[in-house]
Amino acid sequence: MKNYRQLFPDLEEGLRDQLNEKGRVLQVEAGKVLLQTGQNIRNTILVLEGLVKLYREDEDGNEFFMYHLRPGDACALSMICDRSHRTSAVTAKADTDTVLLVVSVDHTESWMREYRSWYHFVVSTYRRRYEELLETIDSIAFKNLDERLEFYLRRHRDTLKSNVLELTNTEIAQELNSSREVISRLMKKLSEAGKIRLLKNGIEILKL
Repeated sequence: MKNYRQLFPDLEEGLRDQLNEKGRVLQVEAGKVLLQTGQNIRNTILVLEGLVKLYREDEDGNEFFMYHLRPGDACALSMICDRSHRTSAVTAKADTDTVLLVVSVDHTESWMREYRSWYHFVVSTYRRRYEELLETIDSIAFKNLDERLEFYLRRHRDTLKSNVLELTNTEIAQELNSSREVISRLMKKLSEAGKIRLLKNGIEILKL
């Protein structure tokens, strides 16, 4: 049954059987858009391997990073949609080569009634995403851009479990809704303060 027991240990055995039976495993390459703003949601997405980035996008194509989905996570927005097929308010993109489990909302809707562990999994997923969004809102509302940048880098370090981040100043500026010149200046200040080391193809976090 693949590694569902390890990834979703709190789900009932019968529900893990349902994941195996009703789910469809997809392998996607890094950079592939999985869900677009305004797109109808017909499936629940669970991450088996890799990393998925969720972000908001405005009419001009500007992005604002929200959070990552890791193995064992599910896209909260896709978990409670019913047969009315509500549309997505966010864009989801594979940050790395990723393996997904895709399940029709027809099945997940019935699981809410049939499996208590699925209900708790959905509630827990929404609580974690809500807490992450509150952190993001706090960083926007109460912190300067330099503090937001440090928060952004710490979150990526914790998500990737690595002090080396393959991020460009252009990517960071886009996700923080800033300019590359401003981010470059702030990154230089962090480097001079000994908090990061600027690498040829990324950043090494030393002390944040």
